[in-house]
Amino acid sequence: MAILHLDALPPKTTKGTIVRLLEQVGGLDRGRVGTIQNHGRAATVEVPDRSIDKLVSALDGTPLGTQHIRAWRETAAASTGREDHFQRLIRLLEMEADAEAARALQSIHRLTPAEAEQTGTSLVDLTIRDSDAGLGGRVLITLGKRDTNRLLPWTRLGVGSPVLLSEQESQDGEGWRAIVCGRSSDSVQLALERWPEPQGSRPVFRIDSASDEVARHRQRQALQRAAAAGGDRLSQLRGFLLGTKRPHIPEAEPVEPLNTGLNQSQCEAVAFAMAAEDMAIIHGPPGTGKTTTVVELIRQLVRKGRTVLACAPSNLAVDNVFERLLARGERAVRLGHPARVLPELRNHTLDLIVDAHPDVRLARKLVRDAAALRDKASRYTRAKPEPGARREMYDEARRLMDDARRIEAQVVRHILDTTPIICGTLTGLDSEVLGQRRFDVAVIDEACQSPEPSCWIPLLRCDRVVLAGDHCQLPPTVVSTDAAREGYGVSLPERLLELHGRSISRRLTVQYRMHEDVMTFSSDEFYDGSLVADESVRTHCLAELPGVQLTDRTASPLEFIDTAGASYDEQLEPDGESRLNPSEADLVVRVVESLVETGLASSEIAVIAPYAAQVRLLRSRLPIAGLEVDTVDGFQGREKEAVVISLVRSNPNGDIGFLADVRRMNVALTRARRKLIVIGDSATIGGHSFYGRLLKYFEDRQAYRTVWEEADWS
Repeated sequence: MAILHLDALPPKTTKGTIVRLLEQVGGLDRGRVGTIQNHGRAATVEVPDRSIDKLVSALDGTPLGTQHIRAWRETAAASTGREDHFQRLIRLLEMEADAEAARALQSIHRLTPAEAEQTGTSLVDLTIRDSDAGLGGRVLITLGKRDTNRLLPWTRLGVGSPVLLSEQESQDGEGWRAIVCGRSSDSVQLALERWPEPQGSRPVFRIDSASDEVARHRQRQALQRAAAAGGDRLSQLRGFLLGTKRPHIPEAEPVEPLNTGLNQSQCEAVAFAMAAEDMAIIHGPPGTGKTTTVVELIRQLVRKGRTVLACAPSNLAVDNVFERLLARGERAVRLGHPARVLPELRNHTLDLIVDAHPDVRLARKLVRDAAALRDKASRYTRAKPEPGARREMYDEARRLMDDARRIEAQVVRHILDTTPIICGTLTGLDSEVLGQRRFDVAVIDEACQSPEPSCWIPLLRCDRVVLAGDHCQLPPTVVSTDAAREGYGVSLPERLLELHGRSISRRLTVQYRMHEDVMTFSSDEFYDGSLVADESVRTHCLAELPGVQLTDRTASPLEFIDTAGASYDEQLEPDGESRLNPSEADLVVRVVESLVETGLASSEIAVIAPYAAQVRLLRSRLPIAGLEVDTVDGFQGREKEAVVISLVRSNPNGDIGFLADVRRMNVALTRARRKLIVIGDSATIGGHSFYGRLLKYFEDRQAYRTVWEEADWS
């Protein structure tokens, strides 16, 4: 027996419906249908080997209700290596899911509310402050601390994060799934499908990070389809992406830029990606205008009549591209939950465009009419109805609902089929919504921040792919240490560069963020010394900003303040989860205050620490409006005029923990535009070769001083 996969089935599709589909559309005798495993909107069916190809051909793309279903066969891979690759990714995907679930359970059941909040994945002691009606009939609730004078602590929960809202005293782990759609210093807003119904009269809530099972299902399904593909474009792309085929790299023809502000390396990257017949990588180091280049590429592709699926791992990254496309006058539609989209972009989401369509207004009236008929039928008790009258009302209500669904599906299909650019997150690409829609090119921004399984979701729908990112910055976030050890944190661009070398990539080389001295260390360490500071930023300093005084600190771009020998010892949090350094935090406070005293706006200062405990401590000691304090992960892709880095580690053993992940430090070192200040213990970090070179770099530029010299200097 062979395994037939069915996807994009209508909700509540029964096994009986599947059997009738196989019989009536596929021509398979129902007696030959084997075991059916129903998974909501997907299913697997055992069918005879000799019937599988005919069934796939007949069923793939067949309309069922308002959906067009997808069908494919599960086959033994022609290459053991191919099978091993996808099976390995599926196994690692499951390991990651288990680790996320275990972390969530630990947070709820094993940790006290205060301990759970310290992990950064929970918010506790919350009450509802406000509620409102959201888009698509969703409920919006705003929560804040029960003590209204308290601010929210540092948290990893950002806009778009899936969470579980529950009563704090509940022990069963039950609650209401929600999406974070807004956050401020003292409140968090959630979008829910229904109003929460707590047990108590004055309930206290908590919010915990939740795994996204829908995303996991889409990743797993994409890997299964990629492994099973044969004789189509997906199977060809798979060969290039697994290294069994060499991609064809034709000579790139010059492209006349639509954005005349592009530099030569950006133009060359766009031309290279335009010419690539299979795949290309745009390597964008910090500050080099990667997203600007991606937007130019998409616009050029559309001018050539190509359709583009533009995606990224996070909602913020998608919105960044989407907003720039709209600003340039491009026709684009944003997929996804409107609550996860920036407020100023929500009118361009598929949900709101569909809701505003005149045909859908008619469909809404049909829904209201159907509800009225059902209500009338259910109350038809006083006068004895004509025989079958109640049944006729129910049947008419059902027909009205079917018409409403059909009208809405037609509107969705028309919008998607006539829009050249569709934007969405990698795991938000819903096969139920997109149906059979294919694209000439998939462009994946920030591809190096995504685990590989997510990237295979858009690959199912495109003829070629362009990946943009920087494998020298933060890798994908992985919770499972075992999965990380086995390579789950290796992104697709990183793996492809190892397979094919730099021939498939073009690097952007002109950066528009950092003073040349801030840039050069990272350029030499990570980018072969290839980065060049644009003349507009090459020598800029804080003292040139309006209202900022000229001092030694504001005139120079670099400082390393060495705490060695000062007994600034690190500490381990009581729960053993994170590290902090109170004495170093005191020094950070003094340095930040000295910057503010020069007239530098606090909103132009960032404090970065590698440990969540140090971030929490610094936030409590720096209650300055506008000042941002966060982990390295919270600052990737962002910049500030001045950045202060607290390295935290200070011990007699030279243990530096995950400071040894130098890609993380590359991110921290490249967030500053005009001023970079690093504070750390040279005796602890200097034994690591990377930090030894970093210390020498500061010394060579007369930017090194001890903590005692700092006391006199500032």
